[in-house]
Amino acid sequence: MDIAGLLTSAGINIAICVVLLSLYSILRKQPSNASVYFTRKLVPEPVKWSDPFCLERFVPSASWIMRAWQATDEEILAAGGVDAVVFMRIVVFSIRVFIIAAMICILLVLPVNYYGQDMQHKQIHAESLEVFTIGNVKEGSKWFWTHCLALYVISCSACVLLYFEYESITKMRLAHITGSPPSPSHFTVLVRGIPWSQDHSYSESVEKFFSTYYPASYVSHQMVYRAGTVDKLMKDAEKMYRVLKTVEPQCREISMPCCLCGGTTHSFKVLNNEAESVKSKISDDGLQPAQREKERPAAFVFFRTRYAAVVAAQVLQSSNPMLWVTQLAPEPRDVYWSNLSIPYKQIWLRKIATLLGAIVFMFVFLVPVTFVQGLTQLDQLSHTFPFLKGILRQKFMNQLVTGYLPSVILMLFLYAAPPTMMLFSKVEGNVSRSGRKKSACIKVLYFTIWNVFFVNILSGSIIRQLSVFSSVRDIPTQLAKAVPTQATFFTTYVLSSGWASLSFEVIQLFALLRNVFRKFILRIKEESSNCALSFPYHTEIPRLLLFGLLGFTCSVMAPLILPFLLVYFFLAFLVYRNQILHVYVSKYESGGQFWPIVHNTTIFSLVLTQIIALGVFGIKRSPVASGFTIPLIFFTLLFNEYCRQRFSPVFKRSPAQVLIEMDRQDEQCGRVEEIYDQLRSAYCQFPLIARDLSTSQDLSTAGNTWQNKDQGSSQDPESLKPGNQLVKLNE
Repeated sequence: MDIAGLLTSAGINIAICVVLLSLYSILRKQPSNASVYFTRKLVPEPVKWSDPFCLERFVPSASWIMRAWQATDEEILAAGGVDAVVFMRIVVFSIRVFIIAAMICILLVLPVNYYGQDMQHKQIHAESLEVFTIGNVKEGSKWFWTHCLALYVISCSACVLLYFEYESITKMRLAHITGSPPSPSHFTVLVRGIPWSQDHSYSESVEKFFSTYYPASYVSHQMVYRAGTVDKLMKDAEKMYRVLKTVEPQCREISMPCCLCGGTTHSFKVLNNEAESVKSKISDDGLQPAQREKERPAAFVFFRTRYAAVVAAQVLQSSNPMLWVTQLAPEPRDVYWSNLSIPYKQIWLRKIATLLGAIVFMFVFLVPVTFVQGLTQLDQLSHTFPFLKGILRQKFMNQLVTGYLPSVILMLFLYAAPPTMMLFSKVEGNVSRSGRKKSACIKVLYFTIWNVFFVNILSGSIIRQLSVFSSVRDIPTQLAKAVPTQATFFTTYVLSSGWASLSFEVIQLFALLRNVFRKFILRIKEESSNCALSFPYHTEIPRLLLFGLLGFTCSVMAPLILPFLLVYFFLAFLVYRNQILHVYVSKYESGGQFWPIVHNTTIFSLVLTQIIALGVFGIKRSPVASGFTIPLIFFTLLFNEYCRQRFSPVFKRSPAQVLIEMDRQDEQCGRVEEIYDQLRSAYCQFPLIARDLSTSQDLSTAGNTWQNKDQGSSQDPESLKPGNQLVKLNE
């Protein structure tokens, strides 16, 4: 591919970005789209154009960019929690490290690559992109010290920035633990693998076990039941409630009797009273006799202190590790109830099955990736399909096929990965929604790195892809040969999968079409929060980390990718901040659990970059550069081990010192009895569904707050601040 082909791809994607971002700036001003672009309603948005023919509403503007740029980390924390702040720290880290990489590589490495051979250069627009890569430097050149110096600067800068980010996020996580109000998850342990006894029910076994071995700290427990008819009826009632809640305001405006609601609004209030009566009937005492046969070998056990709960969650309860398995319970809003009924002995089988399924899916994906790589090789394409020779001779079609279509087709195929991996994570048996999303994030990350990076640089045919790993010693050499030649494809992939995807992210195409259908086809005027989305960490974090991998591996080999990457990260900084502040709703909080994934992937990217550079220096016969690269690999691995020992334990376990201090504060403030009273109601399985029925039009609180039994009670004014309580969307 030449510069003209790259510019063709860049021009197409720039046009797409400009059109979609301009369209977004217009659509967000329309009051009818408030439920699409201002789901959170944290910031008072000036939807003030009462005149439907106001010209300002139909003129593109950049006001949203300024609001996103001026937003502080405190506002991001209040809107999306610690996870949102951690996600934005990934973007900021990428911007910082690739600014350093771009400065040294564009100014120092790129001229060396361009003038690395004694050759007659063409005009810039007609030059092949290969002349800007390290492959253009002749063997034994004395200028390879510039590449080695750039590699040292990039690696050291990345490690220093990673250290400060890890330290800052660790402090943020500890502040999240100590600063949040008492949460039921702090005092609750999830127990699975409860042994069956013919003489006792599961509930009696749990009470007997913990009363015997934890007599001073055990409070009570709540069993998990097999969801059956009651669960289905409650969900159907919730759907009907939403329908009637939406239709009721329309009936007030009609003077004639409404056949759907049955007349006055008083009947709808009776329905609310019915829901309250159902909620009161589905109490723990009323369910126990009927549900005893539906008890599952899992329970939520409540303790008097946080420290006691942590100790019980981390120790081995029985000589048989498959029985009485304990872990800290997720938040009540985070519990994935359907997976709690899975017997614990099946978990390891499910994990193996999902792992094999993910591996098979990754290898099946070799077919579309190989097809995509065939589009980048016009000679093979013309030989395989002779009827395309005339079309491919046209200059524009040549540039379009080689510079734009391959990355777009690969991006479309990759859209099948996140939902598939989310399904695997569900089957795997995760007991929390955040755990399921974290597991899906790791699977999508492996999938994208394998298919977008490794398969693409080693593609040609499936046989070649499998035979290239016949010798482990040949892997660095093969990577060193392939990465510089595939850097042009990675650059176009950043344009199509990066720039264009951010434009589609901000415009929320599917939510917009759903809103148009709802407002103008079904004629439903009321705003609804039923379709409020949570942030898709399992798709966006792997995308950022993949681009980071491409940036690190290509920075020294093909520095021309760095300006396009920087544009992507700057645009991502604005788009994601805007989406977190206005669109996505934080339904649960993991406390920054995604950062260790980011750290480990970044270290992997650095080490892989250094190994590839070592292979290139060996091919180019530069023993000095090779000798200086080997210590850098050991230094990076040693740095990773230090961070793993220094910071990683905080993300796996809560420090006892912090928990004991929080327990003492509860005693001093006299909140112990209040905590005990509210513990049992927090994890009630069926009352939780009934409670959701009466509050389905309200969004959950963004912080870790107690879920009160009486949802109709007045709220503390402090809870109405942004980040503590979300505004009703249908007000």
